[in-house]
Amino acid sequence: MKKEIKIFSPATVANVSCGFDVLGFALDTIGDEMVVRKAPQKGIKITKIIGQDLPLEISKNVAGVAALTMLKETNLDFGFEIEINKQIKPGSGIGSSAASSAGAVWAINKLIGSPFNNLDLVRFAMEGEKLASGTAHADNVAPALFGGFTLIRSYNPLDIIKIPTPKNLMATVIHPQIEIKTSDARKLLRETVTLKNATKQWANVGGLISGLYANDYNLIGRSLKDYIAEPERSKLIPGFDNVKQACLNAGALGCGISGSGPSIFALCNGEKTAIKVSDAMENIYSKIGIAFDIHVSKINNKGIKILENR
Repeated sequence: MKKEIKIFSPATVANVSCGFDVLGFALDTIGDEMVVRKAPQKGIKITKIIGQDLPLEISKNVAGVAALTMLKETNLDFGFEIEINKQIKPGSGIGSSAASSAGAVWAINKLIGSPFNNLDLVRFAMEGEKLASGTAHADNVAPALFGGFTLIRSYNPLDIIKIPTPKNLMATVIHPQIEIKTSDARKLLRETVTLKNATKQWANVGGLISGLYANDYNLIGRSLKDYIAEPERSKLIPGFDNVKQACLNAGALGCGISGSGPSIFALCNGEKTAIKVSDAMENIYSKIGIAFDIHVSKINNKGIKILENR
């Protein structure tokens, strides 16, 4: 049995416009790298974090909390050390806490012979998400672990469905260098919604799922509309409306807020269009005066990947 594993844990886009807290997909070009190794002493120890200033204390780190939750369901006579190369900035809206939480439990599971399935790992990783945002949501950790698009059909009991991804589907994501905490963004949302908006929202969820299964890019685009969260949360993102319109003008199928923001994602049919959309995003944000990163990515259908295994 291997003693150490190095992994890539992907960034993710959650909500996907119409699927608040139930839809997400994994990206292929950005994510955290983590090294997890067996240690003689029981428990979890985070030995190194590079890239971001985050706590090494287990109870205050999402990877530590997720891993400890997992270990409570084992009888191991040894523990684990975790190193995190944090390439996803916290508060970016592309699943920073999810990458660390999911990566930690996935790697430990591999090192102990994979006794847990992906549904179990989602359950453990959700405890890391609870620490980060106050809510144990799965729409980031599920695609990180399952890969591709995932639908959380139910939280109680936990029921997750992996959705097929059309082969030409690409994502372009702009990350303005401002921080929006998920917990703060949730406070903007109304406790109740109108029946009219709820009906339109769940119709779009059905349309998006159907479009993904049928490889119907036009249907995917028509369904990427959010009547619940985007009208409230978009107020926190400078230039959101202009970016969205520019993306659509450049040929994007649809555009919306990634997670709770500030990142903005666009889904595109093919790399050529995804690059045009990237240029359109850059053109808008270069005039706003806020630093930003842009990622053009395939949809990551495998989720977490092994980089080294020894």
